[in-house]
Amino acid sequence: MCGIIGYIGSKRPEKILIEGLKKLEYRGYDSAGIALYNKEVQIIKSIGKISNLEEKINNEKLIDSNIGIAHTRWATHGEPSEINAHPHRIGHITLVHNGIIENAKELKEKLQNKGVKFNTSTDTEVIAALINYYYKDNMEKAIEEAISELKGSYALAIINDQEDKLYAVRCESPLILGIGDNEYFITSDIGAILNYTNKYVLLGQNEIVTLTKDSYNIVKEDTKVFRKVEVSNLSLEDTTLNGYDHYMMKEINEEPVLVDNLIKKYINNLDSLPDLNKYKNIHIVGCGSAYYAGMIGKNLFEEDGIKIEIDVASEYRYRNIIYDKDTLVILISQSGETADTIAAMRKANDNNIDTLAIVNVQSSTIERECTYSILIEAGKEIAVATTKAFILQVLVLSLLSYKINPDNKYLEDIKKLPQQLKVLLDKTGYYKKLADSIYKHEDVFFIGRKVDYAISMEGSLKLKEVSYIHSDSYQAGELKHGTISLVKEGTIVFAIVTDDEIRDKTISNLEEVISRGAKPIYVGNADVDYENKIIIPKIHKKLQPLLAVPPLQMIAYYVALKRGCDIDKPKNLAKSVTVE
Repeated sequence: MCGIIGYIGSKRPEKILIEGLKKLEYRGYDSAGIALYNKEVQIIKSIGKISNLEEKINNEKLIDSNIGIAHTRWATHGEPSEINAHPHRIGHITLVHNGIIENAKELKEKLQNKGVKFNTSTDTEVIAALINYYYKDNMEKAIEEAISELKGSYALAIINDQEDKLYAVRCESPLILGIGDNEYFITSDIGAILNYTNKYVLLGQNEIVTLTKDSYNIVKEDTKVFRKVEVSNLSLEDTTLNGYDHYMMKEINEEPVLVDNLIKKYINNLDSLPDLNKYKNIHIVGCGSAYYAGMIGKNLFEEDGIKIEIDVASEYRYRNIIYDKDTLVILISQSGETADTIAAMRKANDNNIDTLAIVNVQSSTIERECTYSILIEAGKEIAVATTKAFILQVLVLSLLSYKINPDNKYLEDIKKLPQQLKVLLDKTGYYKKLADSIYKHEDVFFIGRKVDYAISMEGSLKLKEVSYIHSDSYQAGELKHGTISLVKEGTIVFAIVTDDEIRDKTISNLEEVISRGAKPIYVGNADVDYENKIIIPKIHKKLQPLLAVPPLQMIAYYVALKRGCDIDKPKNLAKSVTVE
């Protein structure tokens, strides 16, 4: 949520900052702003996307500077508006912020009683006021005193108009220091600065970094901190469209290659994966699509005879869970920075329970703090709606299940998987035809049983988040217990039917809705006599979901395209949910 970039060096910063914001726009796009500094602070803000800010900057006379900070916002406190957009300035302090300050109201009242006047309804302005209140002649001390009073999460890039320096600090929310050639960057994501450097330093909790144009210093509680310089393996290609109209379509089409790469890495090297056989109980935790990947994993592991619990992370963190020593908690997150999933992980860690991270981002909080970790190696995923990362999360769960209970058929079928994916993704003409029959509808339903229900959940989510069509998924057997009342003449119903054991049951449920006027779209591995159907190759049941989901991703994309939606940046959403 929200994207931050800051620069100090010998160059003019505005081009660097705008380039960075465009790379960070997936983190939020309600409003954006920039602050430049050279003895004075110039702030320019706009509502909406980065292009609006860029146009405004091009029409302004800019100060000659070499220090700047910028921000793209996903609103939490205060509606999306120009006045609530970042940066915010109080007194000498100008800053940008990612996160939520939970005690902002109390701090605001305290400062108002001391004569501070506020102009916005944001929690961010309170942080600026607090640092300004404590600033006398030592900026690091002022930041330290201010953050000691903050409750919640924050990543801050800060300018003091008394100094030619840039400051940053973080707690829970991600922020890194980029190290260039006599220039330094502060950013939420290394991808925002790859044009300039791939070297970075991970900042620890409440470590304050002070940057000049030719040096950096990190301290915590008056003690100097030394951090290893990391090198990112991301390439610029990961952050470009490469001829596609949208990142979502680019990322869907990367799935066959990425799946092939991950198979080759692990299938003959299973010892590098954790051994789940030693655990009697497994808890799977995630949010959104990661949770639905976990639902697929639950079905796989239960077939292997392991007791599974699965929870949405925002619920798990507040449950009174009775652990035993033979429990493993699996945390699934694309970013590795999902706030609720981090809290769930720490709950398990605090109880001395083993944890396993399935994440995409190396050195992310979840990857660092879990007992074990598996990187899905999806590369940069920029579209807000996850596609390739979801597929790779499911593949990792499938490989873990195979390690528990290996068989030769799995080994035979997994070799076919990348090519089968490619063939399915090449059927664009048919997916466009189906999209033509869907896009004018405002209600769509998905049904399935067991693992097919988990697939339905993900298919439904993908459609609703990019096309804004109301879409729900239901266990097929539950339809007659109330839900079937929603079916009317012409209602679109997707039926996911890949499980041989219950195919006839799900087909019977599909016939029930057809008899009430529904227009079915069948997705399964056995041919049936329906007009609209997607026949996927029959493959080992531990791999079948990996072929059922991509067609649903493609249909969601083409429906959204027909409806004229902003596919990569759906309204009200952000890629990395780093606030509760």
